[in-house]
Amino acid sequence: MDKPVGLTKSAGFQIGVRRTLPITPEKAWQLILSQEGLQIWLGDLSSLPLQKGEKYRTREGVSGEMRVVKPKEQLRMTLQNENWTRPSTCQIRLIPTSSGKTTISFHQENLNSAAEREEMKLHWEEVLQRFTEISTVLGG
Repeated sequence: MDKPVGLTKSAGFQIGVRRTLPITPEKAWQLILSQEGLQIWLGDLSSLPLQKGEKYRTREGVSGEMRVVKPKEQLRMTLQNENWTRPSTCQIRLIPTSSGKTTISFHQENLNSAAEREEMKLHWEEVLQRFTEISTVLGG
């Protein structure tokens, strides 16, 4: 029997989406942590706590705990939508390119099903599209 797309033995269903934007890692970091950026990828939240072990909850009911915070490089956190039975793990990486641009990578694992994986794939693709639109205004 064929294994479903995105299913791993140890991390359940997972999805990874990335895109290179025409901004520096510093501007990318500011974008993902700005109120506008948070609204796009996480939900209505005035600010995201940047200390390991700190918890967050958006007005929409998305909640989780910060696991790794490396400024201008990486965020790793649990992420659980209200209707999910358990949290997933989400990692955001900012990867500088040699041309002064930044690749933003979203990787999410421990998703419960192929349907959750597809839902989050569409979400992260939309997030990166919106970030691309904003980054063209921000410039390097």
